Amino acid sequence: MRVLIANDDGIDALGIQTLYRKLALSYSCVVVAPDRNRSGASNSLTLSRPIQSKQIRENEYSVDGTPADCVNLALSEVISGSFDLVVSGINHGPNLGDDVIYSGTVAAAMEARHLGRSSIAISLHGTRCFDTAAQILDELLKDSHTLSLPKGVLLNVNVPDLPYDQLKGIKITRLGYRKSPQPAISAEHPRGISSFWIGELSEPHDGSEGTDFWAVENGYVSITPLHIDMTCYQVMSSLEKWTAKVLL
Repeated sequence: MRVLIANDDGIDALGIQTLYRKLALSYSCVVVAPDRNRSGASNSLTLSRPIQSKQIRENEYSVDGTPADCVNLALSEVISGSFDLVVSGINHGPNLGDDVIYSGTVAAAMEARHLGRSSIAISLHGTRCFDTAAQILDELLKDSHTLSLPKGVLLNVNVPDLPYDQLKGIKITRLGYRKSPQPAISAEHPRGISSFWIGELSEPHDGSEGTDFWAVENGYVSITPLHIDMTCYQVMSSLEKWTAKVLL
């Protein structure tokens, strides 16, 4: 199996390098990742200029673009041929609940599914035990041939920042959601230009049992199946009534 590895923390990030070293022992792996940290890039594609790729080591390529750019470019087969699976990560920090909206790590996996490849996003709830997350993914891939996912579905995996032998197991979860984010705060600029930092993420509003938040907080690996359809079907009927008298 040929595996494309991408991320949003940049090609030299510890997470992606740990994952590459682990998976390369069993699979043919190629890394295609941003040339710098692009966390929070979400699903953005670079459309206003050409993007460039550069080989920096054997089987490792950097791209001056977003995580989705990296996957799009690689799956267009202009870098190192075709791939059977796309893995995005290991992200430095979790991608739980609402985080998936902003995450470049999850977006890289989404781009892969959009382009017809199986994909997994994997994140570590911390910055210490990357070896644990790499081992979890390696174990999951051993039986991946037995898994059949519907078209457009990807797996979002979050791993507690614990040694492997301290994990309690795996939970299949739904997304929780956070409270409203913290407000933006002012930042000093040496030339007095008005500047701000985007506010920090808030604590979970729904972190109840069954959510990805609960699983990771309680020592379990969380696996959440995601798909792209964001339609809120339960309000369609009331919207139809609301618009029935609108004359067009």
